Amino acid sequence: MNHPLNTETPRALAAGLLVATALLATACASQPDRYYTLASPAAAARVAATGATPVFIELAPVAMPDRLARPQMLVSQTGGGSAEVKLLEKHRWTSSFENELRDALASGIASRLGAVDVTRGGRQPSQPAWRIAVQLTQFDAVENSRVDAALSWTVRRSDADRNAACTWSGSMAVGTGIDALAQGAQRATAAAAEAMARHIAALQADPAAGCPAV
Repeated sequence: MNHPLNTETPRALAAGLLVATALLATACASQPDRYYTLASPAAAARVAATGATPVFIELAPVAMPDRLARPQMLVSQTGGGSAEVKLLEKHRWTSSFENELRDALASGIASRLGAVDVTRGGRQPSQPAWRIAVQLTQFDAVENSRVDAALSWTVRRSDADRNAACTWSGSMAVGTGIDALAQGAQRATAAAAEAMARHIAALQADPAAGCPAV
């Protein structure tokens, strides 16, 4: 005796597969990439000072450890002296970290001095510029805790032989979450740009000036 084919099981499997696929697609769609910048909105909005003699700055690419030179955020874990770090694929800087830091420092310094970043043009060859080379020695983003940063730099006018060197370090407390870490990194970058701008201003007044107090 022939029995009618049971089509319920294949249909149930197909429906289950469709539901699983929909759930997977929904999960993927609910976690878009997040992008962050180190540039300070306050610095970007600041009105540049005007003067009889324009000031030009030229910031070289920032030297940094290879582990930091990537677009993904690198986050340290808290508690127990853990050495574990996480590379956050879904949380990224708007460009590679060395380019992001260079651009944020340059715009921060320029806005504070009322200066022109020569990498964006606007300088004649006969006009001197302050050439700045930066070495990032520490940048630790500790989840739900703080951002620790340290860097050094040298400054030289393009028409002079004298180099001046300085260092800066700071720790920014942050709240909970990756957004808070990004904001802490932004504040640390702004503080470093402020220190560099103060150093250049001091050198403009006195070429033999030392590092300003932090």
